[in-house]
Amino acid sequence: MALLEVEELDCHYGAIQALQGVSLSVEKGQIVTLVGSNGAGKTTTLRALSGLIAPTRGRIRFDGRALVGLKPHEIVRLGVAHSPEGRGIFPNLTVRDNLELGAYSRSDRDGIAKDLERGLERFPILKERSSQLAGTLSGGEQQMLAVARALMARPRLLLLDEPSLGLAPQIVQSIFAIIREINAEGTTILLVEQNAHMALSIAHYGYVLETGRIKMSDTAKNLAASDEVRKAYLGVG
Repeated sequence: MALLEVEELDCHYGAIQALQGVSLSVEKGQIVTLVGSNGAGKTTTLRALSGLIAPTRGRIRFDGRALVGLKPHEIVRLGVAHSPEGRGIFPNLTVRDNLELGAYSRSDRDGIAKDLERGLERFPILKERSSQLAGTLSGGEQQMLAVARALMARPRLLLLDEPSLGLAPQIVQSIFAIIREINAEGTTILLVEQNAHMALSIAHYGYVLETGRIKMSDTAKNLAASDEVRKAYLGVG
């Protein structure tokens, strides 16, 4: 059984249908990516998985447990953390305070302290600026903070929404190296990313979303080699 199973998911924003019959699965230990253009439904999919919006139809199961109807904090406690598009940091709090808030669902103080120090070691720039207000960080530093904060929940599944958005190419390379490292340490990742080339280069499996529907799915390697994907999303051909 897959760690995450999504079946026939529909989501609406008022009268507008954002997702239609979306089905996907994520195996434990994988990086799975959702690629597609703006408005395809990628962010909506992650918001439904983390309980931020309620699906109008369909099933979501995480490690065999139904998620539809649960509140976001309950889903976090089950082991699903979400690093949202736009980062969602608290600009008027320090870097350290933001990280500590990522562990709000936990009560193991020793474990939280260890994970906090581990996060600061993983992102040395955050360690340097741990007492700085998060709003004064650069875009790349804020993205690192958003990922580090999500990891403070000790997730088994990390939902990453557009981690490269608006970042310089060199910073994008660093962020993706960190994503690969997090996965190698055992965290399963569902990655939403407009930079299809980068996403498919680190993912095991991928889904192509188009206007709220799954248009294609295959191994990341096969998708990257597909003429259709190359023309539509990789700027080739």
